[in-house]
Amino acid sequence: MSQTLAVPLPHGAAEATRGVVRRRLVGIAWALLALTIFSGWFVVTRLSVTHALRVADIAALRFGVGAIVLAPVLMRRGLRLRRAAWGEGLLLSLLWGLPFVLLVAGGLRLTSAMEAASITPAIMPVLAGVLAWIFLRERQGRARWIGYAAIVLGLACLVGVGAVKHGFPSGIGLAALLGAGLMWAIYTLLFRRSSLSAVQAAALICTWSALLFLPVYLLSGVSRLPLASPSELVVQILYQGVAMSCLAVISFNRAVALLGPTAATAIIALLPAVASLIAIPVLGEVPAPMQWIAIGAIGIGVLLASRRPRAS
Repeated sequence: MSQTLAVPLPHGAAEATRGVVRRRLVGIAWALLALTIFSGWFVVTRLSVTHALRVADIAALRFGVGAIVLAPVLMRRGLRLRRAAWGEGLLLSLLWGLPFVLLVAGGLRLTSAMEAASITPAIMPVLAGVLAWIFLRERQGRARWIGYAAIVLGLACLVGVGAVKHGFPSGIGLAALLGAGLMWAIYTLLFRRSSLSAVQAAALICTWSALLFLPVYLLSGVSRLPLASPSELVVQILYQGVAMSCLAVISFNRAVALLGPTAATAIIALLPAVASLIAIPVLGEVPAPMQWIAIGAIGIGVLLASRRPRAS
């Protein structure tokens, strides 16, 4: 009876395999950190925009504080950043900076934390996949297309059940959330092809957004920061300015760089469920059973959409 002997991999091949596994594990760790921060952000932001603060205040805190915290990155490396890098940072800030935050915060004010946490992150891989297929000629494969269809059906079910339970949500709010998803999708595709590191991109996004928005915000007199309680301000400064502008952007960028834009969107699979769980005790928003089913369908769809297509 013949025996099959295991042939050990050459030392170089074994090292390469371990390097790939290590790179993927580190990328997953960064993705999980981003998932945790993103999930809480939808709840924390809705809590504020339905109380003392408004969308403009959230944007000012996020980018003003973020620009200050990340200023040492540009001050230390500013002389070595090429002019093209600043141009790339401006483009990325227009996609995942001020306009993105204004759209999501406006959508949160007009819908719910569960709908916003499901629509914007879940539609992103669908739009990213379609854009990559159209403009970059990237093959998607059957599993991804099935995943995209499951995401769209899940979102339609989620909105439909919410309409029956609470009335149809604001069309403007839904459009804002879909627009934010489109901007996030374009950002994800462009960042992987940019010359910026994760930290540089985060710093430039905050800096450009602060430069474009803070002068208008301060001169217009729309600030409601004095009306917020000290505890609310502390929470928003730490979450918007430090957690979201710095930690979340850097961790998501690192996940994209290590895992690739398609695989990095797998973090979204748990985001609607996690955000919905957080919203129950914080906001009192309890999903209906059919909404949980829709959220599950969205998660399965994102996991399928994140699979690598088989080589033909």
